[in-house]
Amino acid sequence: VQLQASGGGLVQPGGSLSLSCQASGYSLDEYAIGWFRQAPGNKREGVSCMNDLGDLIYYRDSVKGRFTISRDFAKNTVYLQMNGLKPEDTAVYYCATERYYSGCNDMDYWGKGTLVTVSS
Repeated sequence: VQLQASGGGLVQPGGSLSLSCQASGYSLDEYAIGWFRQAPGNKREGVSCMNDLGDLIYYRDSVKGRFTISRDFAKNTVYLQMNGLKPEDTAVYYCATERYYSGCNDMDYWGKGTLVTVSS
């Protein structure tokens, strides 16, 4: 199981970014998937997670209405569309996966992070 996140960068407040996570070594439709983030000095937190069927989707309160998680099975890729970005969204973002969804707290397999900086 391998995950490769990309799409981070510098964006002004109110702007948008789309993160991608390319999965390999397994089929995306058989595993739960999630996006997590860690800001400097803070603990890692779950941002948005989805079970294998896609009928259980979690968003942390601070991103509801602004972020959207989605999957493309043909590309074996999961996305996180982030709109209305705020400085407090600044963090390293990670994608992660696990065979059986256990909540958006921790997962078994992790990719390297991608840095998102929201600043004017």
